[in-house]
Amino acid sequence: MLATVTGEKLGGIHFRHPLAHVDAGYDRLSPVYLADYATAEDGTGIVHSSPAYGLDDFNSCVQHGMKYDDILNPVQGNGSYAADFPLFGGQNIWKVVPVIIDALKSAGRLFATETITHSYPHCWRHKSPVIYRAAAQWFIRMDAGEGVFTKDKAPRTLRQLALDAIDQTGFFPENGRARLRDMIANRPDWCISRQRSWGVPLPFFLHKDTGELHPRTMEIIDQAADIVEKGGIEAWSRATAEEILGAEDARHYTKSSDILEVWFDSGSTFWHVLRGQHPEGFHSQGPEADLYLEGHDQHRGWFHSSLLLACALFDRAPYRGLLTHGFTVDSQGRKMSKSLGNGIEPQKVSSSLGAEIIRLWVAASDYSGDIAGDDKILARVVDAYRRIRNTLRFLLANTSDFDPATHAVNADQLFEIDRWALSRAAQFQAEVLAHYEVYEFHPVVAKLQVFCSEDLGAFYLDVLKDRLYTTAPGSLARRSAQTALWQITHAMLRWMAPFLSFTAEEAWKVFAPEASASIFTETYWKFDQPDEALLAKWARIREIRDRPTRRSRRCAPRARWARRCRPT
Repeated sequence: MLATVTGEKLGGIHFRHPLAHVDAGYDRLSPVYLADYATAEDGTGIVHSSPAYGLDDFNSCVQHGMKYDDILNPVQGNGSYAADFPLFGGQNIWKVVPVIIDALKSAGRLFATETITHSYPHCWRHKSPVIYRAAAQWFIRMDAGEGVFTKDKAPRTLRQLALDAIDQTGFFPENGRARLRDMIANRPDWCISRQRSWGVPLPFFLHKDTGELHPRTMEIIDQAADIVEKGGIEAWSRATAEEILGAEDARHYTKSSDILEVWFDSGSTFWHVLRGQHPEGFHSQGPEADLYLEGHDQHRGWFHSSLLLACALFDRAPYRGLLTHGFTVDSQGRKMSKSLGNGIEPQKVSSSLGAEIIRLWVAASDYSGDIAGDDKILARVVDAYRRIRNTLRFLLANTSDFDPATHAVNADQLFEIDRWALSRAAQFQAEVLAHYEVYEFHPVVAKLQVFCSEDLGAFYLDVLKDRLYTTAPGSLARRSAQTALWQITHAMLRWMAPFLSFTAEEAWKVFAPEASASIFTETYWKFDQPDEALLAKWARIREIRDRPTRRSRRCAPRARWARRCRPT
């Protein structure tokens, strides 16, 4: 040991590369920079800094005055060192590690070597290790250029426009607003270029010496669009610099091989899909969707890029509302995936239980979080479907001989309990529509089950049976009941159509064969205004009725035993 010194004293000194005497290509001095990201937990002491392959390293070196042109970047896009890289040129970065170790040993510059295990970034699809690599990119600035991205009198940056647009957008659920706002408020400039061999090309030509764009870039973009329109993306890929620029310019410019990032592509769909749908004021306002619907991960994806592009073009979001949902998980809360083998196959469920069960399962789940599914959950959904379907069958059966044109009873002649049933249905429909207005489906499913089992099955339909089955077919008592049932059936088919589509459509053809061709061309049933006094009165009657009913249910097993054992 020659000396002891604190780390801060090393800042600014230079050291020579350990392979400097082996190859002249390494004969250079490297500075020591102080950094706060080397800690006792993450690693301390003197560590190498690779500004071309690490974000912290890059920021640190730039902050200390290193110029972009001084940053060494020998790793090529194919994962190998450049051919002219001293000692290791042309070799794969992973396979060359033993060669590098041997070179250090031979140079007498290696103290020790051992194999360690540590976390490393991996490709999410291929599960193979990857490295960060610096490359020249194209960006859209979020903050620079006041008033560039605005058409009104108040100059605003792209970030400000996007934040304002978020305030004008509806979010379902509401917590999505804060999530997207935070992402926009804190994001860096938008990097829109990628180095891949497929995708939408960036039709740029760069000066071989300065890297500057060709002065006719806007004309070239229009020319590229014409070429792609006639021959597809491949036609542009085949086009040479000489064909586009002419022989003289082609000597000084090189054709960019970069593509647009895929989120830029998907973010522009509002223009391609919706243009022409809003002819009035289209050019000044641009197309606008009622709703964008996707998983909550799209706050950083499709929702995000769509917002930025629309704000850059039209100063506003391309959607009026954003709906986000969770992912399907198994009963243990694990995300369903092919690799885990814990997914539910829709085809299998559909073939065994029917497609309606899948629709009802999804509608009955709170999509704002992850949606759980397994055989037990689906069994409960089957029970719920059976309850709704049986109620519908009762309604259809008891209105099969009812012709509203000749049999309908005027409202003032209806029996009081029938008027109550219509008021209750109108009250229930208001609740349903309020939920549908904000895309809440699971409360509708839950409330419809209760309406079928309690309001109808356990009370109203139970009371009606004597009237329906024993009174004369054309009597006022029976027609009054049918008038109410006919309206309730109309309404119920419309309530359930969004999530029990096949059942509603099938029932509609039986219930109203002379009406419109499909339930989906119908609007919601128009009830009279609910009679609040009548609702309150019958709520009290039901409360009183339920007391002995509940008591008799508790005593029912004992009563049956007593009847069996009674002496004769």
